[in-house]
Amino acid sequence: MILDKVNSPADLKLLPFEELPELASDIRKTVLNKVSQVGGHVGPNLGVVEMTIALHRVFESPHDKFVWDVSHQSYPHKILTGRKYGFTEGHFHDITPYTSQAESEHDFFTVGHTSTSIANAMGLAKARDLRGEDGNVVAIIGDGSISGGLAMEALNNAGDYEGNLIIIFNDNQMSIAENHGGIYKNLAELRETHGFAENNFFKGFGLDYYYVEEGNRVDILIETLEKFKNIDHPIVLHVKTEKGMGYQPAMEKKESFHWHAAFDLETGENKRTGGEDPYTRATLDFMKEKVAANEPLIAINAAIPALFNLKEFAAAYPERYYDAGIAEQFTITFGGAIAAGGARPIIFHNSTFLQRAYDQVWHDLAVNNEPAVVIVRGDSISASDTTHQGDFAKGWISNIPNLIFLAPTTVAEFKSMLEWATTQREHPVFINLPAHTATEHAVSLSSYDKAHYQVLEKGAKVALLGLGGMLEQTEKISAALKEQGIQPSLLNALFISELDKDTLNQLASSHEVIVTLEDGVLDGGFGQKVAGFLGKYDVKVLTLGAEKEFNEEVPVSELYNRYHLSADIAAKDIVGLLSSKQAV
Repeated sequence: MILDKVNSPADLKLLPFEELPELASDIRKTVLNKVSQVGGHVGPNLGVVEMTIALHRVFESPHDKFVWDVSHQSYPHKILTGRKYGFTEGHFHDITPYTSQAESEHDFFTVGHTSTSIANAMGLAKARDLRGEDGNVVAIIGDGSISGGLAMEALNNAGDYEGNLIIIFNDNQMSIAENHGGIYKNLAELRETHGFAENNFFKGFGLDYYYVEEGNRVDILIETLEKFKNIDHPIVLHVKTEKGMGYQPAMEKKESFHWHAAFDLETGENKRTGGEDPYTRATLDFMKEKVAANEPLIAINAAIPALFNLKEFAAAYPERYYDAGIAEQFTITFGGAIAAGGARPIIFHNSTFLQRAYDQVWHDLAVNNEPAVVIVRGDSISASDTTHQGDFAKGWISNIPNLIFLAPTTVAEFKSMLEWATTQREHPVFINLPAHTATEHAVSLSSYDKAHYQVLEKGAKVALLGLGGMLEQTEKISAALKEQGIQPSLLNALFISELDKDTLNQLASSHEVIVTLEDGVLDGGFGQKVAGFLGKYDVKVLTLGAEKEFNEEVPVSELYNRYHLSADIAAKDIVGLLSSKQAV
């Protein structure tokens, strides 16, 4: 393999030019070897192989700085900057799935969310100029990412910048799924006219512009980058590429191969298959039923339809589905206004992306009390990377006034909450989809306008309050306590944002230890609210959940042990606390 000769950008510069196409092939094979075994971003990385080779051939990294937007496409860059060991068996998890300045001098930001590269690159360029230094700063951003508000803000400011700044606009005609929005009409026009359309989105921001039709040809890319190296003003290099280039399944199924679980390299088929998520099925069936009944319902999401299988709903009712592209802020304000207008929006978000719309949740939905429904997935303790760690949502959402945040533990409870949420007109309602499903039990409520905990088992001395997906673990802890002769009370908390003060008062007067369990960060969360309320009572309160920290692909079992959520560790803590209470 030609790649065996390359352990750094300096080695790449020594290769004969005619070996570069073979190097590109080697890089693709190396990427595919890893992602087919452990999963990862496939299409984005395969599409920028030639671009990455050209960048490192022409520029002097890290003196010249590359800023990768979202870093879904940073694998070839990692391979060429001394990290190809992370693509060999036994070392797949020795490097992060995204750029990391702690990992390499060739990376400048830890980033896994989109639309950030131009603003970051401008900051590096400004720092360079303030320090009187030289060098190129290059932002690489995709056409899907350009729809994000931060990207638009950065383009606006880049048009007024005086100094070296190269923006490579990687146009593969895809976001995670297909692109949505009026900007893409102009981008199509630019591609059709090879960059000569009179209407030019980028020039409208005051930016210089150059179009590259064959963005998967390393010779053309090198020639182009040499032409604009050391430019003295901002320029957009609009480069047309093929997402998934070089691997037929990824080129044919661009959306499913944006990120893919482990798959058979020969066929592209999943190595592991699972059944349909029951919460997804319940949501789709509910929405179809309401639309069939002529309810003014609309489903809204921001570029992640596959996470909720919304394509099925969109195919059946295209006029009742709205994909805003990468524009989380827009979905909240837009959906809230739909609710204010009397219709029924259901807005779908992954926890890690919803945080990008914090102000809209606060200022638009909550202040205006717009009765939109927001379904949140991924707010749980998981083995994700730092940039996609989603277990903070309960804390920040539940501390915003006016909104109601609910935590179902079974599909039946979720259906009940969804029915109520879409009929009430008083508040915005958030529903957190659990990562774990508890033992089936009767649904206790049909209205959720006032917090009320469900008592599943009555016991003595110890009361266990499980919230949402953590009720399953609470049941395991209860079983562990019973083995030690302790019969705890077991409660299903149901409400994240509000406390059932009546039930808490009763528990405090009849139990010695109250334990809360939540599938998320403790700070600002459910347990702290309970502990704060019970501070006036002579009762011990133990809050169990995640610490306020960033984690990088730590196994869930390890996190459960660290946070004392494992049944045996939690039971030991509870017994110790009970003993200390009785000894007083």
